[in-house]
Amino acid sequence: MKLVDLFEKKTVFSLEVFPPRKNTSKESILPTLSSLNDVSPDFISVTLGAGGTAQGNETIEVANLIQNQLHVPAVAHIPSLYRSQQQVDELLDQLAADNIQNVLALRGDPVDGLSPNGTFHHASDLVAYIDREYPNFDVAAACYPEVHQESPSVVADIEGLRRKVDAGADHLISQLFFDNQHFYEFQERLALAGIQVPVEAGIMPCTNKKQIERITKFSGVPVPKKYQKMLDRYADNPLALKDAGIAYAIEQIVDLVSQGVDGIHLYTMNKPEIAEKIWAATKTIFAANQTKDSVEIELVH
Repeated sequence: MKLVDLFEKKTVFSLEVFPPRKNTSKESILPTLSSLNDVSPDFISVTLGAGGTAQGNETIEVANLIQNQLHVPAVAHIPSLYRSQQQVDELLDQLAADNIQNVLALRGDPVDGLSPNGTFHHASDLVAYIDREYPNFDVAAACYPEVHQESPSVVADIEGLRRKVDAGADHLISQLFFDNQHFYEFQERLALAGIQVPVEAGIMPCTNKKQIERITKFSGVPVPKKYQKMLDRYADNPLALKDAGIAYAIEQIVDLVSQGVDGIHLYTMNKPEIAEKIWAATKTIFAANQTKDSVEIELVH
């Protein structure tokens, strides 16, 4: 069964992790993965650096552990801006050999000092290539509820997303956001554009003020006043900030699931204890949506 088929049966709950640092044994992530497996995710995605120096071996090794040792569907990220067709083929061939047939097709972020190799300028180019040359793969793509920071307009952003879906993207995973209203407005834009593939909402629990500020500055994601006040109030109290950040994420998830979101994609930052707390607080809500068919009806630097 392809991952996209899960959305017909339930509200999907998935996780994202990143591989161990270079020159660190892949087995070092096993305790984290084992703990995350207790959360019962529908799949776990594994990041891969955008730059040309990151070849993908670590990502493939971790995805292999997830798929074949934990027996949880693995989704490998493939940023393509700095990868040739041959490099992409090598990644996909190795994933297929490891019984992994799910990927997140990305353009990847530009890197200062590196020039794109000219093969895949946009994520839609990669999606179309995989759909044509590797049709057995389930291809997810990224979306941006508050508009990609490089997009000149909301309309242009939706047009770009339309190209990804038309190229063969089976479902979408959103960038993190902290205001659910922006996600609901995004859903309305998708509906108007006739984009009907499942969309998972990306949620990142805050446990470190500097980390969140760095991520939001880099990604262009706005921080609501309510969220900023939380960051400022507990910036000097790590335990309080961690608890407040988890509570905020839980509030977001409960609201989204109650409103019928297709799924939640939790950016774990390879912190299994945070994922466990969030899952413990929300699992009954997800369980209530396990029968969509009958009720009409879803972390490591």
